[in-house]
Amino acid sequence: MRSENGRVIESLLRGQFICKISDEAGWELLSNETKRQQVNDHLAVLNRQVSMAAGDTVYYASYQDLGEEERDVLGHQFQDVVQSLQPLVQWMVLVQEAGSGDEPLAQGVRVRLNELQTTIEDVPALSEQLSKIARFRLFNSTSTSVEGQLKQIFKRLCELGYLVRPNAEKQIYQATGKIEYLYEVLRFIDETESLALEQKAEVMKQENLL
Repeated sequence: MRSENGRVIESLLRGQFICKISDEAGWELLSNETKRQQVNDHLAVLNRQVSMAAGDTVYYASYQDLGEEERDVLGHQFQDVVQSLQPLVQWMVLVQEAGSGDEPLAQGVRVRLNELQTTIEDVPALSEQLSKIARFRLFNSTSTSVEGQLKQIFKRLCELGYLVRPNAEKQIYQATGKIEYLYEVLRFIDETESLALEQKAEVMKQENLL
C-alpha cells in the first residue's frame, strides 16, 4: 500500500502544486517540517527538493542543483509560462470585472460559473472580451456561446491546476495556490522587465523559481 509520503512525492514529481485547496492532506504533510524533510530526503535522490511559493502556502518540486540539462528544462518551462501569461491574466481580469471588481482572484476564492455566465451575457463588452480569451491556444475553444466558452476555459484551468471543482454536481470552482505562484512569476517579470527574455529565464533558473 502506498504511503502518504509516497503519494505526495509522486504528485510533486508530476509537477503539481500542493496547497490547502488542491490537496489539503498533502499540504498539511508538507507544512510539517519533519515530514517535509523526509520527502526532501527521497526527492534528493532525483536531484529535486520541495520549494515554496507565497510564503509557505504552496509547495512544488524544484531542482537542487542546476546542470546544463536542468537549465534547458527550466528554460522551456519558463517559455511555456510566459506564453500562457496573456490568456491567464486576461481571464483573471475578466473574472474580477464580472464580479465585484474589488478583490483579485486568490487562493481559496470561489467562482460560480453560472453567475459569471449571467453577468457576461448581460454585458456585450465582457462577452467580446471572453470570446477573445477563449480563442487563445491555451484554451482553444471553438464555441460561439458564452456557456461553451466558459466551460472550456474552466475545464482547461482545472487541468492546469489553477482551479478545482470540489463538487462535480455543482458549477462552483475554487482557485488554488498555483494562482499565487502565478502572481509571483508576474511580480518577478515586472521587476526584471528591462531584461531580455533569455536573461529573465537565466535569472529565474539561478533563483530556482521554477
